[in-house]
Amino acid sequence: MASHTGTAASLWLSALVALGAFFQPSIQQHDPVTDFCRRFGHQTAVVDDRLYVDGGLVNYKPMSSDPGNYTNTWFAWHDLKTVHEGMPKINVDLNKNASIPSVHGGALWADDVNYRLFLFGGEFADTAPTTFNILSYDIWYDQWDNFGPPSGGIKRASYGASTNVAERGEGYYYGGYLSNASVPAWGDNRLATTGLIRYDMDSNSWTNITGPDGIGRAEGVMTFIPASDSGMLIYFGGIRDVNGTIEPQPMEEILIFDVVSTKWHIQNATGTIPEYRRKFCAGAVWPDDKSSYNIYLNSGEGFEGPGYDDVYILTIPTFTWIKTYPLNTNGTGLYPSHSLTCNVVNEAQMLTIGGSFPLDYTCDYEGNWGVHNIDLGNVIPDNFEKVWAGFDTDLEGYSVPEFVYDVVGGSKDGGATKTEPGNGWGNPDLGSLMSLKAEFETRTRKADGRTPPATATATTKPESDSKLSKGAIIGIAVGGGVALLAIIAGIWIFCRRKSKKKAAAPPVEMSSTPLTPRAPISPYHDPSMAGTNPQQYMHPGYQHSGSGGVAGGYSPGQHRPSNWSWSTSPANSPVPVPTSSTSPQPPRSEMDGNTYRPVELDGASPGFIMQDARGVWIDEQGRPVGQDGMYPGGHGPGYNQMSGK
Repeated sequence: MASHTGTAASLWLSALVALGAFFQPSIQQHDPVTDFCRRFGHQTAVVDDRLYVDGGLVNYKPMSSDPGNYTNTWFAWHDLKTVHEGMPKINVDLNKNASIPSVHGGALWADDVNYRLFLFGGEFADTAPTTFNILSYDIWYDQWDNFGPPSGGIKRASYGASTNVAERGEGYYYGGYLSNASVPAWGDNRLATTGLIRYDMDSNSWTNITGPDGIGRAEGVMTFIPASDSGMLIYFGGIRDVNGTIEPQPMEEILIFDVVSTKWHIQNATGTIPEYRRKFCAGAVWPDDKSSYNIYLNSGEGFEGPGYDDVYILTIPTFTWIKTYPLNTNGTGLYPSHSLTCNVVNEAQMLTIGGSFPLDYTCDYEGNWGVHNIDLGNVIPDNFEKVWAGFDTDLEGYSVPEFVYDVVGGSKDGGATKTEPGNGWGNPDLGSLMSLKAEFETRTRKADGRTPPATATATTKPESDSKLSKGAIIGIAVGGGVALLAIIAGIWIFCRRKSKKKAAAPPVEMSSTPLTPRAPISPYHDPSMAGTNPQQYMHPGYQHSGSGGVAGGYSPGQHRPSNWSWSTSPANSPVPVPTSSTSPQPPRSEMDGNTYRPVELDGASPGFIMQDARGVWIDEQGRPVGQDGMYPGGHGPGYNQMSGK
């Protein structure tokens, strides 16, 4: 009885701590849905018709007055069967209490047979790292279970490359950093690791596999393809640590891990090689005949300059890089971003979630919560540049796009005729393995005492490993818990009402004293302009219908300004005007149905600059610059914290 009483007391203490945390201004003022501005460094996974988003860092609007990076403690999911403003709708109703760490730069492995997610790795932004245990989210019962620490001395790493092989029930994590932000009492400089970690979801067992060459790597990507006997892992990009010197991992050097033999291979790619980059995202798809495996890459942070807003495809087995966006002389795109995630949905579309934008303080299209969509097969009508599109809830199956079959042969249905690299195989054994098509036995759900919710009863719901669900504890704590929840609910309603009244109050006139240089509030998504400027909802892939509605495809810059001139603008916001460094936007009648896209600027020319009402120097797109036309510091929110520079 004493132990139960002690547990109940600890529950009360935890509840009081939670109540105290409730009164923190940052928690009161920031709603994860309505106040959303940007997210980055998070981890995502897809199971059935849900895309789960955990952890990371978030910015809340308006960033002009509150540019801070906040740890995201909400566990969200996007409904892949419900579209809101062209993208899957977000929900934030999942269970995640304070005992579950909220990290950035981790991995979220999905087990779609046992309906679990596994949280691995990551860094702590605001607190010291906790003891490392593998935590699993039970999708069926909306609860977290503690599966204990990894074996073999495996430590919590961050910003490594992760993927999971659903057919085998395995999660993989290659490289990543060990640091004071990820490992308790680390007490040393940040270290890029060299090995590959494998986690068996069915047996809760770990394997630490030697890397290809003893070189530490981080901030790259790894994807799975069903080649060889039981699949291969493909790694590229990021950084490598060579004898203490951090340098780019060449994008033409592709690392390949054969799952069955546990052997590594290296193959050099050709084609249009992407620029060096880190903290980008990628996803792999293939036609039914597996004649080609196509890995789509999006964005990333640069080693020189802010980074990239582009899309490439690495097609295998020819190991050819193909650039698909943007296809103009600028090359890098207007709005570089990094620390985003990519998730392939039904082999047809790839959702890109969030990202940090170093050159811009405007929100990442808050109406869609920072979600964008790549049409993998170029099949969605009115898509933008044959790449970006609104999300189609019914689209399934991969259609090989012309981008790819023009290079490898065949058609949209597969049938690639080129089956080896143009420069030959780096190792003849690799060519033999690539000619095989992996076959997998159907996985069965393990006997873990859990019953699917459709058939579960009150007596079959499993207890979590933390033992907090015992009837004795609930009996002791339930009365007080209900009362406490009622108090919190009442306070929350009161605060929300006050917040709404405060938001409706007339704006206070700003001081004439110049503020610290900071990007102005974007005039392109101000709610007060609704109904008068339909372009506020446009990204460059939209076409205005002329009747207040919008139609067309999407692009990653959907929330970003072009070189339009605006007749109305929120107070203290700049009014962008066309400059001599851009070409005039042609009338719709001259565009042959093409969608609006900002003219790519010459990156070497600062173009027109002006001061806004607060004395901040901005360019023609509303971005903060110095008087010489250069962005102050060269980086946006999240840069120092995320890159360690």
